[in-house]
Amino acid sequence: MGARLLRWVRRWGISVCSLGLGVATIFVFRRGLPHVGWIAGYLLLLGLLFAFTTELRQPLERRGRRRIIGAADYAIQSLYHGLLLFVLPAYYASATLDSLNALFLAVAVAGALVTAVDPWYAAIVHPRRWLNHTLLGFSIFAALNVALPLLGIRPILALEGAAALTAVAMMPVFRERGALRWRQAYARSTVLAVVAMAAVWGGRAAVPPAPLFVARATAARSVTMLEPVEPVDSPIPASAVAVWGGIAAYTAVYAPAGLRQPIEHVWWKDGRLVGRVPLSPLRGGRKEGFRTYSRKTDLKPPYQGRYRVDVVTASGQLIGRLRFTVTP
Repeated sequence: MGARLLRWVRRWGISVCSLGLGVATIFVFRRGLPHVGWIAGYLLLLGLLFAFTTELRQPLERRGRRRIIGAADYAIQSLYHGLLLFVLPAYYASATLDSLNALFLAVAVAGALVTAVDPWYAAIVHPRRWLNHTLLGFSIFAALNVALPLLGIRPILALEGAAALTAVAMMPVFRERGALRWRQAYARSTVLAVVAMAAVWGGRAAVPPAPLFVARATAARSVTMLEPVEPVDSPIPASAVAVWGGIAAYTAVYAPAGLRQPIEHVWWKDGRLVGRVPLSPLRGGRKEGFRTYSRKTDLKPPYQGRYRVDVVTASGQLIGRLRFTVTP
C-alpha cells in the first residue's frame, strides 16, 4: 500500500499541487492584476531557455545528453504554465462568459490544465512539436496582451503588439535542428508577425481586453454626480420606464493606472441594435473603476423586452455586459 501511494505521489503529486494552486489563484485573486515585472521576468526566462534549448537540442542529442534536454523541456513547460496561471485571473475578470471572448478564456484554462498535469502533457502535447509550439506561442501572446496595457498601452495596440512580439519570440522554431540560418529565420518570423497581426485584428472580438473589466453595472432611473439614481434589478415594469422617460445604463470600468481608452455603450433590445453611445474616454487607476453611463430617452412603446448594453472599446473589444428585462 505504501509503495503504491509513493508511486502515485511521484506521478501525480506535483500535478495535483500545481492544479490546486491554479484553482486558488483564479477564484481567490480573480479581480487582482498581475505585476508587469513578474510577467516580464517569466517571459525573459522563457525566451532565453527556449532559444537555448532549440539551438543545442541537436548537438546534445548526438552526445546522448537526453536528460539535459528533458530537464530543459520540463523547465519550459513549468514556465509557460506559470505564465498562464499568472494571467488567468485577469482574463477571468475581463471575459464575458456569454460572448465570443469566453472561448479565449476556455483555451487559456485548457492550456493551464494540460501543462499542470504532467501525464496529460506527456501524452498529448510533448509528442507533437507543432502543438507544443502552438501552446508556447499562445502562452507568450496571452501574457503580453495583459502586460502591455499595464504599461498604459491601449488594448488594441497591446493586442497587435503582443502578436508581433510573439512571432519574434518564436523565431528559434525556424532554427530548430539547424533547419534555417538566422537571416532566413528572421525573414520568416517577420512574415509570421504580419500574418499574426492581421489575424488578431480580424479576431479581436474573440480576445478579452484584459486587464480591463466591468467592476459594476446596473440599470437606473438616471445618474447624478456619477452615481445611479434609483438603481433597479431586472425585471423593470414598463410603467416605470414610461414615467422615467427612459432608462440609464451605469457602468464602472476598471483599468490599470496610466491607461486612457475610448469606450462606448451599445444598446440592444431583443437582439436588435437600438443605439450606440460614445462615452468619455476612461482613465485607469481608480479603485472603484471609471464611472460612466448612457441614458436612452428615445425608446418607444412597447417598452417590454430583453435589453443588453455592451461596454466596448473603440476598436470593438467587449469589456463587459449589462442585461435587464422590461416587463409589461
